[in-house]
Amino acid sequence: MTSENDDKSVHDVLIAGGGLSGLTAALALAECGFDVALCDPDTPSASGRVSWDGRTTAIAASGRTMLATLGIWGQLAPRSAPILDIRVSDGESRRYLHYDHSETGDQPMGHIVENALLKSVLFNRVASHAKVTLLPGMALDGFNADPGEVTAGLANGHEIRARLLVGADGRESKVRRLAGIRVTRLDYGQTSMVFTVAHDQSHHGVAHERFLPGGPLAFLPMIGNRSSVVWTERRETANALMQLSDSNLAAALSTRFDDCLGALEITGGRWSFPLSLVNAERQTATRLALVGDAAHGIHPIAGQGFNLGLRDIAALAEELVGASRLGLDIGGPEVLHRFQAARRFDTMTLVLATDGLNRLFSNDLAPLRGLRSGGLGLVNRIPPLKRLFMRHAMGLLGELPSMLQGRLP
Repeated sequence: MTSENDDKSVHDVLIAGGGLSGLTAALALAECGFDVALCDPDTPSASGRVSWDGRTTAIAASGRTMLATLGIWGQLAPRSAPILDIRVSDGESRRYLHYDHSETGDQPMGHIVENALLKSVLFNRVASHAKVTLLPGMALDGFNADPGEVTAGLANGHEIRARLLVGADGRESKVRRLAGIRVTRLDYGQTSMVFTVAHDQSHHGVAHERFLPGGPLAFLPMIGNRSSVVWTERRETANALMQLSDSNLAAALSTRFDDCLGALEITGGRWSFPLSLVNAERQTATRLALVGDAAHGIHPIAGQGFNLGLRDIAALAEELVGASRLGLDIGGPEVLHRFQAARRFDTMTLVLATDGLNRLFSNDLAPLRGLRSGGLGLVNRIPPLKRLFMRHAMGLLGELPSMLQGRLP
């Protein structure tokens, strides 16, 4: 690993963005043998500490396989909680949908990983990788893409060159904006509150998602008698709830959730995030590919945001390795066209599904209450349909890129 910011060589790939998606992309492409540079204004030096983040991330079964393929799951597994079952309910309805992992095999449907742990493990692996040039604290100021390479200017005045630029710099991606890629934006008028609760009873590896008029309420199992809460409400309600003391917020939470976990106690900090849909009209431009939230920031209703980004990264790695083996330009239009085509259906399916689910369930209209309740009960009584939905949630449907199957491309 090097950390010089005046490198005159031409890298295979320059990644803008040092969050979870950017770090994963850097590791994945480096493991495939590409020379990678990574820049981000918030990325610490190799000896620095990763900033604290009290949130959690849901890693689907296929995502866990990918992280194992990249050699980091062994460090994450001891501190990650398996999702064995998922129970989905709608308000006060007695009907619910129960996903039991044993119906699709013996592996968990996914795991809940604390963001601070995930980012720390990723960063340490990337910072020590021989194929990665880390540019700590360096913001991408602009770039010029010509037929041969990308020349990117950094905020300190230095330039760096690469055959391909990967934008992994989040929902408000500067790379996407500089490339002139338009986005579809939709403000949901909702805010997600995220915090951790301790509870008296064991969660037994069960994740709960309850649909309420203001938005979904999820309890996600963590190590020990703890759960990560992702509580979505209309923005005004969420703002008021965030002003409550921990004890009063826990009491308000208990009124919206049954007592199967016993008394609840909020531990640690709280975070809140206004929710919106941000979907790029395309994932590529000249010598540019977008991954993760830079390409598609979706509603957290199904906990699939990071997993969608992992599939972006796995598909991109597949296309770049294939092109390299054939002696093709990895940043060329043919390669990027194949990447765009490979991601279009999966991306649009999940964007539409999460948006549709939120619209269907985040209301209190009587006709829709009956439809929702009946639908949950129907799916619960049709095992083949339920298994199909479970495999989709686990990221196991369709033709998967190599990394999601347990091997490098």
